[in-house]
Amino acid sequence: MPPNGKIRVLVVDDSALMRQFISDILRSDPRIEVAGTARDGKDALAQIRVIKPDIVTMDVEMPNMDGLKALEEIMKTNPIPVIMVSTMTQEGAETTLKALALGCVDFIGKPSGSISLNIKDVGREIIDKVIAASTAKVRRAGFLPGFAAPAKPLTPATDFRRMTPPLMGTGHYDIVAIASSTGGPMALSELLPKLPKKFPVPIVITQHMPKEFTGSFAKRLNESSQIEVVEGFEGLTLKPGRAVIAPGGSHLVIKRRQGTSICSLSDAPPVLSVKPAANIMFLSLADEYGGNVLCVILTGMGRDGTDGAIALKKRGAYVIAESQKTCVVYGMPKAAADAGIVDEILPLNEIPDAMVRLVR
Repeated sequence: MPPNGKIRVLVVDDSALMRQFISDILRSDPRIEVAGTARDGKDALAQIRVIKPDIVTMDVEMPNMDGLKALEEIMKTNPIPVIMVSTMTQEGAETTLKALALGCVDFIGKPSGSISLNIKDVGREIIDKVIAASTAKVRRAGFLPGFAAPAKPLTPATDFRRMTPPLMGTGHYDIVAIASSTGGPMALSELLPKLPKKFPVPIVITQHMPKEFTGSFAKRLNESSQIEVVEGFEGLTLKPGRAVIAPGGSHLVIKRRQGTSICSLSDAPPVLSVKPAANIMFLSLADEYGGNVLCVILTGMGRDGTDGAIALKKRGAYVIAESQKTCVVYGMPKAAADAGIVDEILPLNEIPDAMVRLVR
């Protein structure tokens, strides 16, 4: 939280109506101050130099200078957390993935197009993401394929921590389960390409994303990885060397039938306000795999994944949490660590090797 106790936000949108709607939503929370508004990217860059906001909410489609170009300039000249506001369409998904590669912290989908009169429907999400972004570490680098060169490798770990006393797993892991949220797309885009093509067990992933985005995200990860990366669907078979990403808007449930593991999709209500929820996926794995699960909790706000990981740990699973030093938002890993269920806390660049070591 900034010294004055309020998070100062610059709201950028070419629609005066949308600027007003988003500003009103933000002002409804006493922790947030709308420091200013801007009508396009050029106006935003000029205002950032003057008002020095803590956070920027940035529309994508604007005249003179669009949101992506403005984001790129911000990351080059004055890196601060930026939340992109995009349409919930296929085109919007592609643009959002590019923005994540350029360094935006998170994104918000406009429910009904560029002028969303119902933007208040996602008001709670806007407030929560702005508050989470106020603690975020800005990562300029782009990992998503086709958009930006890979970042310089992270420095070797200096904060490796094994929980004391050590929590022993079963020593035999038949599946890897990954949970991630804010900052997760960049983290997964670094982690998965480092895994070998013949990774010996299946991988299942819950990344908090809207349903319009997960298909494009899986496709781009597949293009940059040696393993196969796909969006999950009902009846999809799990197999070694395949990573399955939970489709947005559905919980991913894993079932075992006659020695074969398949994906099932659940339309149950959100858990801890998210859908898909890592807790649901983890709990299904606890039922089907017992303790033979390697659980990885990456960057993200909130505590999704902790309750499910507790159930897995009771069965003998092994839990890795991403280090605070590399998390964009140290929320989900911290919740798991605070619960006392984490076996190793590792920086992001060391997690792929740990996964290979533990499933070999």
